[in-house]
Amino acid sequence: MNSGWKRLTKKQKKSKKEAPYYEETEVASNEEALKSSLEENLKKIKEALGNSEDVVVRNFTMGKPFVRKVASIYINGLTDKEILGRGIIKQLMSNANLAEEEDFSSPNQVGAYIKEHMLTITNVKDVVDWNKLFFSLLSGETIVLIDGWNQGFTCAAQGGDLRAISEPVAESSVRGPRDSFTESLISNTAMVRRRIKSPNLWLETMELGEITQTTIGIMYVKGIVNDKLLTEVKERLHKIKVDEVQSSNTIEEWISDETWTPWPTIFVTERPDVVAGNLLEGRIVIFVNETPIPLIVPATWNQFFQTAEDYYLRWTMASFLRLLRITSFLITLLGPSLFVAFLSFHPELIPTPLLVNLAAQRQNIPFPIIIEALLMEFTFEVLREAGIRMPRPVGQAVSIVGALVLGEAAVSAGIVSSAMVIVVAATAIASFTIPHYGMTDATRMLRFGMMIMASFFGLYGIGLGVIVLVAHTCSLRSFGIPYLTPFAPIVLADQKDSIIRWPLPFLSKRPRLISQVKTKRVDHNQDRGPSKREGNMKNQESKRDSNET
Repeated sequence: MNSGWKRLTKKQKKSKKEAPYYEETEVASNEEALKSSLEENLKKIKEALGNSEDVVVRNFTMGKPFVRKVASIYINGLTDKEILGRGIIKQLMSNANLAEEEDFSSPNQVGAYIKEHMLTITNVKDVVDWNKLFFSLLSGETIVLIDGWNQGFTCAAQGGDLRAISEPVAESSVRGPRDSFTESLISNTAMVRRRIKSPNLWLETMELGEITQTTIGIMYVKGIVNDKLLTEVKERLHKIKVDEVQSSNTIEEWISDETWTPWPTIFVTERPDVVAGNLLEGRIVIFVNETPIPLIVPATWNQFFQTAEDYYLRWTMASFLRLLRITSFLITLLGPSLFVAFLSFHPELIPTPLLVNLAAQRQNIPFPIIIEALLMEFTFEVLREAGIRMPRPVGQAVSIVGALVLGEAAVSAGIVSSAMVIVVAATAIASFTIPHYGMTDATRMLRFGMMIMASFFGLYGIGLGVIVLVAHTCSLRSFGIPYLTPFAPIVLADQKDSIIRWPLPFLSKRPRLISQVKTKRVDHNQDRGPSKREGNMKNQESKRDSNET
């Protein structure tokens, strides 16, 4: 690059052309520099972007005393045109009020004056190479190039149509905030900062994807997060070498500890309050631009059965709901397989009146019970998927009406028994109480394996399947943290916020295996309940009432 630069300088001297008004600015040897000619720069931009119609170039002339040709380049739909016209073009076309003693013989002085006194955009940066120019342009920023200078400016004038903040769809709650994340990284991080007003809330950004150049944000609370965990997260992200990063799921699959497992080992959410709570526990949040679902690491199995509403209700109700979700999880996983095992291998465990009724229902059924169960479960999964993929008003009707009509028709035709329809329906309803969609999908998939094991070995097959599943789950880790924490290994201090949620004043410490720096989050010296003065006043009132009596 340096030798080529010298040859270019010699050619300019030989041609005896007028030297450019702005002097050349050197760039790194591995980056291609901008040209001094505005015409050549614009030509290269159009060629690189294939003369795309949405690339807008606005040519104009600067005001006095900088009477120079200028061009502003932006992508239509990604830029706020009002900010562009008011903060960039209008300012550069206006005449500058300069003092007579000011010297602008150096082009760097001219550039500094334009940047500091003329451009009213909040964020203006210098750009000297094509890589940064194209990245900024395609990110929605406006590029300002001046004729005679091999340098330019990037102005933060992003805009366009974006989805407004709305209520959570998959994680709705009765009490608590009503906002959810959007596809804008800046908007998402701002919603978290509104909840954590601390200078220790840090955000680092990077770009992933050789072609997409997707912006990734790493957010954590300095002083609470484990530095080793933070280093591990950064190393895994830097190892990702792919062409495209379209969603947070791409990042999730690349940085997960375990690939061959049905369980989700990274927590995802659409609620800012959930992100804030996890940050204050010492976890790290990974935002992906254009994705409303950030990633939270590390994750534990118990975390997938907790909701934000657990901390907006009293501890008694929150604990009851957690127990209800765990019970529903077991029904979803083992309900159909237990029904198959009881009828196929262990009918003596069923009460006699119920057994006679079930036998009468199955008298005209032409299929074995395992085929009957698999047929009904598969039919329900088809209805569920159809309800999701179809338009919302039609999809709800298909799910409800389809289940009722098909179930009644199957029983009337003698294909399945009424008891099987009840079991499948109860299993489906129980699966809806699992709050995390990834955990629901894993449980639904494992249910079929449990049914097959029950059809071969009965309760022994179910027991064997449960043992294998528990052993596999115990072997999992999420960024070095055991997946079944605080149950395996047992951490007594963290049991207060596991299946049973203790009252908030007793949750004095953060999870020990996650945050090992600043573990305490409650001051034990503070008084709880009524103050002593209030208690003394109540005692005096009771004494006065007794004296009057």
